[in-house]
Amino acid sequence: MKNLLVILLVLFFGLLMGLVCLGMGFWAWKTDLAAWQTMVFTTLTLSQMGNALAIRSERETLFQLGLLSNKPLLGAVLLTFLLQIGVVYLPPLQELFKTDALSLGELAISLVLSTVVFWGIEIEKWLLRRAETRSS
Repeated sequence: MKNLLVILLVLFFGLLMGLVCLGMGFWAWKTDLAAWQTMVFTTLTLSQMGNALAIRSERETLFQLGLLSNKPLLGAVLLTFLLQIGVVYLPPLQELFKTDALSLGELAISLVLSTVVFWGIEIEKWLLRRAETRSS
């Protein structure tokens, strides 16, 4: 039963990540933002980083665990963030990855939307803790 729940949660949050990225990409494309593809790429990359931080525990939030409690993971997330910024803003990497520089507003949209999966996982853990408290 627990394995099925894990599979369903992985599917749900994978679909959520995909829908957030595709929805934002469709909106950016329809509003004629030239960098819409870079926004999708950035949102997807940052969503994965939030996912990695959120799934460290099945029940405890990142805030309960502490951001510094797993320094190698935090280092990997920060390195990935810096590499993503490099891919978006450094001309040689822009050429290699075919990205466009994002405006501050476009980057902010990508940053905010990339947190949806993180918050979804944290809410799921809160609901799980709440259900456990009620059943005991």
